[in-house]
Amino acid sequence: MTRLDSLREVIESFDRLVVAFSGGADSAFLAWVANDTLGSERVMAVTAVSPSLAADERADCARLARSWGLRWTEVATDEMDRAAYQRNDGDRCYHCKDALMDAMVPLAEEVEATVVLGVNVDDLGEHRPGQHAAARRGARFPLVEAGFSKEELRATSQVLGLETWDKPAAACLASRVPYGTTVTVGVLSSVERAEAALRRLGFASLRVRHYEDVARLEVPVGDLQRVLDRRLEVIEAVRRGGYRYVTVDLEGFRSGNLNAALGTSAP
Repeated sequence: MTRLDSLREVIESFDRLVVAFSGGADSAFLAWVANDTLGSERVMAVTAVSPSLAADERADCARLARSWGLRWTEVATDEMDRAAYQRNDGDRCYHCKDALMDAMVPLAEEVEATVVLGVNVDDLGEHRPGQHAAARRGARFPLVEAGFSKEELRATSQVLGLETWDKPAAACLASRVPYGTTVTVGVLSSVERAEAALRRLGFASLRVRHYEDVARLEVPVGDLQRVLDRRLEVIEAVRRGGYRYVTVDLEGFRSGNLNAALGTSAP
């Protein structure tokens, strides 16, 4: 039995599913396989909308849903109204996923479905308090149950012809804000504008880390020379987010490096 067969077997054990669909490689793969296995009458893909979701990512979810024939909807989540989330300590993601479950559980209960998230086995050893929040509320992780790693799900996505197989990781915008710095709509908007402008310059994998009026840009090491070659354009792009100073991290792009303050790793 292949890993994909195992995943389909896990999915078939459910009557109906509500898939948390962010449009990233993990959730997109899960949504596609669930839809292909159970059909759109038994699967709903749901995208959580809040200031922490970049507009480009939201639009990509809608486009993928149309292209793949997913039954798809959006729900607004209220994490920005929660003081514990805005405070931005090491458990910020817990409060975010708790808000997500507040929005998704009623949808699932209405059709007697199970909420599922695109967590893979590589995520289990990282600092992911959001996983605990979701599991506590009854969410399941089919990719974990089938034993899928990140590399395996990307490889399988490629074999299936899914365009998301090599999509760069795109964690929520709040992941760019150092722990202890208050998360506000203005801060998230600054990060979003700067990153969107850089993507228009052709930088696909990147993070703009927010330090008040200083932006710390992370790109893969292979792109560092390109940043220097286009220095003036990069500066202009980042300043569109309202930053006064633009710095470049010479260590390059590392998902979740802000978690070094916690002695852990994550998005």
